[in-house]
This record gives sequence, structure tokens and C-alpha cells, in this order.
Amino acid sequence: MKPIRYVFDVALDAFDTFLSDDGWAIASHIALSALMALFPFLIVVTSLAGFFGSKDLADQAASLILQTWPSQVADTLSGEIHNVMTTPRGDALTVGLALAIYFASNGVESLRVALNRAYSVPEPRRWYWLRLESIGYTLLAALVSLALAFLIVLGPLLLATARRYVPLIVESNETLLNFARYGIAVLSLAIALVVLHTWLPAGRRGFLQILPGIVFTLVASLVSGIVFGQYLARFASNYVTTYAGLASVIIALVFLYFIAAIFVYGGELNAAIIKSRLPHGVSLQAAQLPERED
Repeated sequence: MKPIRYVFDVALDAFDTFLSDDGWAIASHIALSALMALFPFLIVVTSLAGFFGSKDLADQAASLILQTWPSQVADTLSGEIHNVMTTPRGDALTVGLALAIYFASNGVESLRVALNRAYSVPEPRRWYWLRLESIGYTLLAALVSLALAFLIVLGPLLLATARRYVPLIVESNETLLNFARYGIAVLSLAIALVVLHTWLPAGRRGFLQILPGIVFTLVASLVSGIVFGQYLARFASNYVTTYAGLASVIIALVFLYFIAAIFVYGGELNAAIIKSRLPHGVSLQAAQLPERED
């Protein structure tokens, strides 16, 4: 019974801290920032894809980003995303792109605020270094998205080549590619969570210290997506009658709000576990100082 009691106590402590840290308000901030950052980020992806000579990669990257979203949510944004990805832009790699990168990095900054609160660490770094770091993460995410999209595009060619040498491979490309696309999206999300929890907030934590929150975020996000998708399949008309032309935006915002709340609670869960294992008299903040790392 002790392990069960420990899990319950830690989970309850994390939820209490989530409430005291204004977790719901932070989640709404993350959701709005993420939605506002999504389209500038897609502009960055499109511009980089055009720079490398293939705008089709941008479409694949956008599809990969939305792969783990419920289809009802992704479909509501598909028209707007298609417009962003296909609109010719003469401002590529100019002031317009610079502004798009800056606004896209706001999403990263909102995650930093949430994790700093969750881990109870003050931010000692200068604001301009933080902004440059967020811009760097944004560009890295865009490049990684294009690289993963390239693997998806290359998939059918690799399968066709493999069939020449291994006749037993007879499955349809569509089924295998859909499975690969979903697996790549989940793996990318897991790696992104590791990077965010490790380097985005102030202080330092070991991999095992951030692992529980990452696992919780992954599992709860996938479950939340399935449940929210089932809800929309039955009651999506409620959003249309209430919000009219804004229904697609509101649906996406509500979904992101749930995911953001899960992300914030994942950070609080890690902090609660770290705190529960500290020696008497050692604060959570002191335990995360760089000089205390092994």
C-alpha cells in the first residue's frame, strides 16, 4: 500500500501546486500563444522549404505536426493552413520572415514561463539571451520538421526499392506510411519534451527526474486527443451554433488548452517527485542549481 499512497500523495501535491501556481491561467496563456505562433511557424517552415527548393516538404511538415491531433481539430484548421502554405511570399528571408520567426518564438517563451513556475526556479538569464534561445529552438524545430518530412516523402521510394530485393514486402504504402508518420510524430514529441524540460527552464535536472512528467504528458495528451475527438464527433455542432465562423479557432484553442494544462501539470509532477526525495532542509530551488549536478 505504501507505493500507492506515495503516488497518490505526490499526484495530489502536484495538483495543489498546479493550482497555487495559477496552472489554469498559465495553460490558457500557452494555448493562445501556441495558436498565435502556429501560423508564423508555418510561414518559417514554408520559407525554409522554398529556400531548399521544395515547397512540398512544407506540406508534409505541416501534416506531420498535426498528425497526433484529433482529425476533427486538424480538419478545422486545414483550410487556413493550406492558405498559409500556398500563398506566394515575396518577403521570404526578409523583414517579414524575421517577424514571423519572432512571433513563432513566443510559443517557446510561454513554455519557459510555465516550466520555471512549475520547478519553482527564478530566471537569472537576460531577456535577450532567452529570446535568442527561443528563436534558435524555433528554427531548429522548423529544420527538424523539414528533415522528418523528407523521410516521409522518401518512404515510398525506399519501399519500392525494397520490393525489388524482398518480394515478401507486399503491404500497401499507405498503411505503412501512415503508421510511420504517426510513430515519427510521437517520437518527435517525446524528444521535444525532453529538450524542453532539460534546457528550457532555469536550473538543471537529470533525465530520470524529468521522465515521469514526460511520460504523463505523452500518455495524457494522446488520451485527451482521443477523448476530445470523440466529443467533437458528437457535439461539434455546438461550437458552430455558438461561435459561428470562429468555431474552428475555438475548437483548436480548447484542444490546445487541455494539452497545455497537461504539460504544466507534467512539470508540477516532476517538481513534486523531486521535492519528495530531497533531504530534510534542502529546498527545491537549491536542488536544481547546476553545481549540485552529479
